Amino acid sequence: MTGNEDPSDHLTVTPPKTWATGLPAVAHALEYSLSQTSVRRTALTLLNVNQVKGFDCPGCAWPEPKPGRRHRNEYCENGAKHVNDEATSRRIHADFFREHSIAELDGKSDYWLNQQGRLTEPMVKRPGATHYEPIGWDEALGLLAGELRALDSPDQALFYVSGRLNNEAAFLLQLFARAYGTNNLPDCSNLCHESSGWGLRQSLGIAKGSVSLDDIHNSDLIFVVGQNPGTNHPRMLSALEETKLRGGRIVAVNTLPEAGLIRFKHPQKARGVIGRGTPIADQFLHIRAGGDLALFQALNKLLLEAEDAAPGTVLDHAWIEQHSTGFEEFAAHARSISWDDIHAATGLSRAEIEQVHQRVLASSSAIVCWAMGITQHKHGVATIREIANFLMLRGNIGKPGAGVCPVRGHSNVQGDRTMGVWEQMPQPFLDALGREFGFTPPSHHGLDAVRGIQAMLDGDAQVFVGVAGNFVRATPDSAVTERAMRNCRLTVHISTKLNRSHTVCGETALILPTLGRSDRDVQASGEQFITVEDSMSDVHASRGTLPPASPQLLSEVAIVSRLARLTLGEQPAIPWEEFEADYDAIRDRISRVVPGFEDFNERVRQPGGFNLPNPVNHGTFPTPSGKAVFSRNAFEMPLVPEGHLLLQSLRSHDQWNTVPYALDDRYRGIHNARRVVMVNPDDLAELGIADRAVVDLVSVWRDGVERRATGFTVVAYPASRGSAAAYYPETNVLVPLDSTADVSNCPTSKAIVVRLEPTPAA
Repeated sequence: MTGNEDPSDHLTVTPPKTWATGLPAVAHALEYSLSQTSVRRTALTLLNVNQVKGFDCPGCAWPEPKPGRRHRNEYCENGAKHVNDEATSRRIHADFFREHSIAELDGKSDYWLNQQGRLTEPMVKRPGATHYEPIGWDEALGLLAGELRALDSPDQALFYVSGRLNNEAAFLLQLFARAYGTNNLPDCSNLCHESSGWGLRQSLGIAKGSVSLDDIHNSDLIFVVGQNPGTNHPRMLSALEETKLRGGRIVAVNTLPEAGLIRFKHPQKARGVIGRGTPIADQFLHIRAGGDLALFQALNKLLLEAEDAAPGTVLDHAWIEQHSTGFEEFAAHARSISWDDIHAATGLSRAEIEQVHQRVLASSSAIVCWAMGITQHKHGVATIREIANFLMLRGNIGKPGAGVCPVRGHSNVQGDRTMGVWEQMPQPFLDALGREFGFTPPSHHGLDAVRGIQAMLDGDAQVFVGVAGNFVRATPDSAVTERAMRNCRLTVHISTKLNRSHTVCGETALILPTLGRSDRDVQASGEQFITVEDSMSDVHASRGTLPPASPQLLSEVAIVSRLARLTLGEQPAIPWEEFEADYDAIRDRISRVVPGFEDFNERVRQPGGFNLPNPVNHGTFPTPSGKAVFSRNAFEMPLVPEGHLLLQSLRSHDQWNTVPYALDDRYRGIHNARRVVMVNPDDLAELGIADRAVVDLVSVWRDGVERRATGFTVVAYPASRGSAAAYYPETNVLVPLDSTADVSNCPTSKAIVVRLEPTPAA
């Protein structure tokens, strides 16, 4: 493979794996890494990733063990692939853009675009042009600043942020946007994790998880709900293995059997290399898509009934009375949920749910972990509130081995939000920001990702600035999103590598190349480091070790600082030049604005950094009542017409976010293809569709618009009845822009009602 062609698309199917990782993962990681760069650079990245004096892997937000307990090879297969994909020796120069028109690039696959290598110099697509051409940094940033100054309102600009961004650059970007006059700061959380934030905020008062790695290791019972650790955050499997070795139990809840939750072979331990590894899930609930709310309502109903049968032995009444409100109303509602509804929503038998209930009763501590299998449903926020209800009933908040554990995607998704990248930051944050920098930030709410797309489509937003990420391919309703982007006067992408967002241009378009996480960052005051926050609120330093891919690259901090100077001038009086020269100056300001970051520079220089305390672990709940809130959540389940299925989009194993590294999903047994839809054999028989038939996926939505993804091969697969699964971003075209979760406005990418139609013969 040269990187200038796609791998062959010839589907082969093997039985799904019943274990994950082991030596094959090591071999695949090294094979991909060495296809991208030299043995020396591969060694430099792998020996420095996730180390105290190295750089943080951008692949996921799972935390590292404390210094002294951290393995020398503290990375997973997909992390190794990702860091060496970024450290690739391939380069894109101006000649590349002269050779390839934008229209030609737009016809290339995500795989092909990514494989071309690192971007090396700023490029511009001018009005009416068919190709990008080189542009100097001063002219590029001047062009962007001029467009921003020419807008009728600051709210006609959008500043989108991906979780790859670091704390320092995120803080500066939101500072610039607010000094400019807008809260339009959509981010990748809007698309994936927003339901977690709203559900936890409404229940516990803080939009973050409450557990640590030690809690995971020492918990009696862990639920892993709507997530696939073996592909999306494989280092979680080593933590779950530790749980099992210490006597804990694990319940997996998923629509698909995932190899990593069946058995894990730790590649750094003898039992994972020559032994059978460690069984992970003690019980697998093969739930119907969207049935998780009903499952936790059933467990809560059973806990209340068990307390009735043996008063004072099941619920933690002291915790409930001291720390919560709304219990009686919640309890009355929970008792009213019918078993007929529970069975219809979950597809589970009462015996299966009763077995889980017995595990709960036998446990003195419990944790619930979840990811996008929960958040990307219409009732995702309600499900998370019900999970909080479940944990609160037995006092499983704020004690060792217990709590809520939302698992994020990118390494700094959570940190960006902590730094103020949110269109709805609370007023105390805005007040602190204004006091520190001497201006009045706008207080009206800005646009999230979905509303931002609509604003571009309607002409209400004219300038789009994307910092990292691949907005066009990460968003729903692909045709609508692309039309919205092309409706802009200017689209700008601050990126390390080429992706589809660069080919979907406004009237004018800029590509601004930036340093990667693994690149050394040297500014006027010397070598710099940046910081990130993981899913468990640990904040630590990250230092790139490789020479930058090009001398023309600027850091994200430098790009934002220079843009701010050109756009804002001297008002307000913010020392942008000082921030670019020395990132310690940024951290000093963060320490005075963001709670929990006092003495930031000193504390983050300690090995392993520091942990941001979660008040709920100390019995403090930042809710209006000052207490945790039991909620009444109406029973909901997805309604699917006869002859249709509920489709969920997911990642293949050889994929990082929107970027496939190959066409394989070896744990699920899918090889050499991506346009595949996995359906339960009984559903195929009922629909009269043969295994390996080629079909179009047609989504059904109330607006009557036909959204079609063509040419998918059907694979009989042990999906739960009534559901189907296919890879994104290929299926994003099927997700209507206004099909979003209640409260959070997160796209419902795990709940797309589709019918399967035979693909017309060519």
